[in-house]
Amino acid sequence: MHTGQHYDTLLSSGFFDDLDIPAPDFNLEVGSATHAVQTARILERFEPVLTSCTPDWLVVYGDVNSTMATALVAAKLGVRIAHVEAGLRSNDRAMPEEINRIVADRLADLLLTPSRDADETLKREGVRAEQIVFVGNVMIDSLLRALPRAEATGAARRLGADGSHVVVTLHRPSNVDDEPRLRAIAGALATIGRTRKVIFPSHPRTRARIADFGLPMGGVDLIDSLPYYDMVDVMRGAHAVITDSGGLQEETTALGVPCFTVRDNTERPITITEGTNQLVLDPSTLPGLVAAAQRSATVRRPEGWDGRAGERIIEALRTK
Repeated sequence: MHTGQHYDTLLSSGFFDDLDIPAPDFNLEVGSATHAVQTARILERFEPVLTSCTPDWLVVYGDVNSTMATALVAAKLGVRIAHVEAGLRSNDRAMPEEINRIVADRLADLLLTPSRDADETLKREGVRAEQIVFVGNVMIDSLLRALPRAEATGAARRLGADGSHVVVTLHRPSNVDDEPRLRAIAGALATIGRTRKVIFPSHPRTRARIADFGLPMGGVDLIDSLPYYDMVDVMRGAHAVITDSGGLQEETTALGVPCFTVRDNTERPITITEGTNQLVLDPSTLPGLVAAAQRSATVRRPEGWDGRAGERIIEALRTK
């Protein structure tokens, strides 16, 4: 099933094609809207789907609006809910994703965690230990499977990435909708761009904000969003990544790429304690941080980030 949220139809279908995912049996076609409108549409359109299918489990992933809304429908219909990526917390309720995570975890019957710290978070919140199953990080399953195909794209070579390059992604409103904040980030990227190639695959909304605010980007290569395999190829050989994405914090950790997360907090602290991630509160420090960054000769992946999380999820669903 596909809810159609967060991405326009073209971009969403591109993900399905890139990852060789079969077409969904049901597409709710919710599209972009406010959080309230999206959630209401998902509730309304998902209820008849779940009623007609009568599944043993509803499996929800992550922290988007469809995660929370479909879990709410299932809870009211008495369908068991399994939440993949349970137990992550930024402790910042100004983030819509944090609300979605909390609601999904409270409603879930089975909480499938990507890291041991998530287990402890859920226990502190009163979740029974028998409801929690540590499975590891399913996103790393996809990443490790993608590496050979990513290299075959030749995207890094095509974009002039030479190993000293920096990859940038930004999409959170706290960064791209705040003019002083985005101006500071743009200035830092322009400084980095004087000595390194900076590749900035950007969503149209981010580019629109840069244009609206009249921000000079210097030598930064501001390009369209890249297909998944192209992005992996460009990222895996980078000197560093600058981002506000939760997923890239995890992927860079798995690849051993230094990551600078332009946020005040992260729901993935294991990427800091065991990985390559560092929070950056002041964007003006980015040029110095990037200049000092070094890739380790050995990659240290957290427990369960081994490409077999999906197998453990299936086993948990089968035995619970």
